[in-house]
Amino acid sequence: MRENMPDPGSPPFVRGIYKDMYKKRPWTMRQYSGFSTAEETNKRFKNLLKNGQTGLSVAFDLPTQMGLDSDNTLSIGEVGRAGVAIDTIEDMRILLNGIPLDKVSISMTINSPAAIIWAMLLVVAEEQNVSWKDVRGTIQNDILKEYVARGTYIFPPEPSMKLTKDTFEMVENVPNFNPISISGYHIREAGASAALELGITFAHAIAYLEIAKNTNLDFKKVVKRFSFFFGCHNDIFEEVAKFRAARWIWNDILESYGVDDSNARKLRFHTQTCGSTLTRNQPLLNVARVALQALAATLGGTQSLHTNAYDEAIGLPTEESALIALRTQQILYHESGLSREVDPFGGSKFIEGETCRIRKEANQIVDLIKRSGGAIKSVENGLTSSLIHEASHKYQKEIENKERLIIGVNSFEENSSKIPDPQLIPEKTRENQIKKLNHIKSLRDGNVVKEALEKLSKTQTSNDNLMPSILNAVKQKCTIGEICAELGRFWGTHSQISS
Repeated sequence: MRENMPDPGSPPFVRGIYKDMYKKRPWTMRQYSGFSTAEETNKRFKNLLKNGQTGLSVAFDLPTQMGLDSDNTLSIGEVGRAGVAIDTIEDMRILLNGIPLDKVSISMTINSPAAIIWAMLLVVAEEQNVSWKDVRGTIQNDILKEYVARGTYIFPPEPSMKLTKDTFEMVENVPNFNPISISGYHIREAGASAALELGITFAHAIAYLEIAKNTNLDFKKVVKRFSFFFGCHNDIFEEVAKFRAARWIWNDILESYGVDDSNARKLRFHTQTCGSTLTRNQPLLNVARVALQALAATLGGTQSLHTNAYDEAIGLPTEESALIALRTQQILYHESGLSREVDPFGGSKFIEGETCRIRKEANQIVDLIKRSGGAIKSVENGLTSSLIHEASHKYQKEIENKERLIIGVNSFEENSSKIPDPQLIPEKTRENQIKKLNHIKSLRDGNVVKEALEKLSKTQTSNDNLMPSILNAVKQKCTIGEICAELGRFWGTHSQISS
C-alpha cells in the first residue's frame, strides 16, 4: 500500500523535507541547558558536547527573560534558578568561552530581549574572529506566544513586533542564523491539543510573514530563515500525524504568499519532549515517557530534538539525568533502526486519516483567528488565550475523571516511590552575580554608557532599525536591564489587565 502523497523531499513535504532524512545524518541532538552562573552553564555545555551532543540550546533565568538585571529587587529569588543569568556582554563571553561559534550552532530560548541577547552573541563571535556569516543557530524571538501562553513579555505587542522586524532585517548580515523560532511548544505546554497547537502557531506565523513582507530585504530570503518549535506528547500516532500536517499547512501558507521556491517552503523545526507530561510521582517512569515522545518526534521527521531529563518535574536536571536524556537520543538513532527507512509510516491509512484530521482542525483555528482580526488582535481581545484555557480545562477534567490515565498519578499509584535529590542552585548565586555586575559597572565609562543609551532612544524616535544601536550598547557594557528600561521609556510596558 502506498501513501497518497509525493515522496519525501517533495512538496507538500508531508513525508519529510529531505528525501534521505536520517539515512545520511542524524537529527541535531540539542539539549536545553542553563542554570546558575555563566561559568557553571559553560561547564555543562562542554560536558554535553564531550558526550556527543551536536548543538547547544541556552536556557535563561527568569530575570534575563524579563529584561531585568540580577540586582533588580524583582529578581530576588529567581537569579540563576530556571536558567543562566546574563546581565552584560561579560556573562556572554564566559558562557561561550571555548565554544567555537563557527562550528557549534547555538539556539537561545529568549523572546522579549531576544535582540539584545543576539547582539551579545554576535559581539562574542567578532571577538572570536568568527564571521557573522559563519554563525549558526536560532533565537526564539516569538513574542506573540508569550502573550498567550508563557508570560515573559515586556513591551506592548506593536513595538515588540517592530523589534522582531528589526531582527529579520539582520538576515543579510547573519545568513545562516534563524531570527525566529515560532513556538507551538509553549502553547502545548499551556494546555492546547495537538491541532490547537498547530492552529495558533501558524496564525502567529502569518503575522510574522506580514512583518517580513515589510522589511527592506527580499521576502523569500527572510522566510527561508523562519524556523519552528513544537512539543511532543505520548500519543505516538497523533504526534507523528501532527508533524506531517504541520509541514503540509506551512507549504500551503507559503504557496498562498507566492513563494515559488520549494526549498523555502520546507518546514524546519526543533522538537522538545513535553515537561508537562512528566510526573513527580514515580519519576523514573519519565524515562519511558521521554523515550516515547522522542520516538514520535523522530518518526515525525524533526530536524532537531531535546529530550527532557526524568527529574524535571522535581527541579533542574542533574548532570546524571541530563546525560541519560542525551543517551536516550543516541540509543534511538544508533540502536532502533530509525535510519533504515525515511518514512516508515508512509502508506498507513490510519496515519493519513489522523494527518488529514489534524490539518483540518488546525486550519479551522487559523481561519477563526483570521476572522477575529488576526493574531495580534486575538492576543489583545483574549481569543487565543481563551482557546488554550478551554483545552487545558478539558484535559484536566479527563485526568480527574480517569478518562485519561496517567500512571502513578491517577492509576497504578505508589506512595513509597523515592523522589531523587534535585539539582540545587547555591544560595549565593544572586549575591555573586551582583558582585560581578558591580565590578563590570565600575570599569565602564559612565559618559560612554549614557551616550549609547541616548543613541538607542534617538533610534526609537526616528523609527530606524534598532539592531545597530543595540549592538553598540552591548559593546559599551550596557546591561540588559538598562537597555530594556531605555526601550520601555519610549514604548511603555504591557500588562494583561490593560489589554
